[in-house]
Amino acid sequence: MASSARIVSRRSKLLQGVAVVLIAATLAGCASSRKELTTGSIPRMSKPVEEMNSTELASAGENIGKAYEKNPKDPKIGMSYANVLRMSGRNAQALAVMQRVAIANPTDRDVLAAYGKAQAAAGQLEQALATIGRAQTPDRPDWRLKSAEGAILDQLGRANEARGRYRDALDIQPNEPSILSNLGMSYVLAGDLKTAETYLRSASQQATADSRVRQNLALVVGLQGRFDEAEQIARRELSQQQADANVAYLRSMLSQQNSWKQLADNGKPAIENGTN
Repeated sequence: MASSARIVSRRSKLLQGVAVVLIAATLAGCASSRKELTTGSIPRMSKPVEEMNSTELASAGENIGKAYEKNPKDPKIGMSYANVLRMSGRNAQALAVMQRVAIANPTDRDVLAAYGKAQAAAGQLEQALATIGRAQTPDRPDWRLKSAEGAILDQLGRANEARGRYRDALDIQPNEPSILSNLGMSYVLAGDLKTAETYLRSASQQATADSRVRQNLALVVGLQGRFDEAEQIARRELSQQQADANVAYLRSMLSQQNSWKQLADNGKPAIENGTN
């Protein structure tokens, strides 16, 4: 059991950034930042927060923070503010905001989903799983929540359960690129890069796939030693600045290839068995 825990810990450290981004992307539709940032009393943003640089995020955080101070119980303002904080790396503050909003809106499904996202980003995975479970309703299952549960279960080392959630989500929303991407990354965590590439290529070919899906594909292609191809994928549909940043991140991840190989060789049985 101790050995399994060490394997999961190594895997989590290697993929911390990727896995948290997957959870965030999965839950984005439950409390859509693109919609919430342009409605009601929330300051209007020029672009989605996922596409903002650090300066733009700081400005957005200041503007929405003022609206939050005036009405801290408003669910739309709270979710938008927490999203900006989380994208700025201020996970503890985002969690505090969503906890306050959730207390004020205990039955709001979108609030619970956003609260679960904040918990996951802050590393409270078991609590996030419970919160997202409360947001789900049997009569109206939400594919985003199913996929989010899968992403959290993957981080907990429970791969078989995670993939079950992804397939449940695909039953509700067939060919959804974010689900296919998460499923592909589940196989990355298990060291099965060829299967991962199959799902990620399928995800990237969907009309609604965004750049984050293609960045995951670039990572998996690069991990198999095809860096030129990976860099081409990483640079598609992005500005020069964004592309350079993504390629730099890709290079930093690929610099750990020996660790990835060791993880695939030594960690796969424990991960496949879903142990912690």
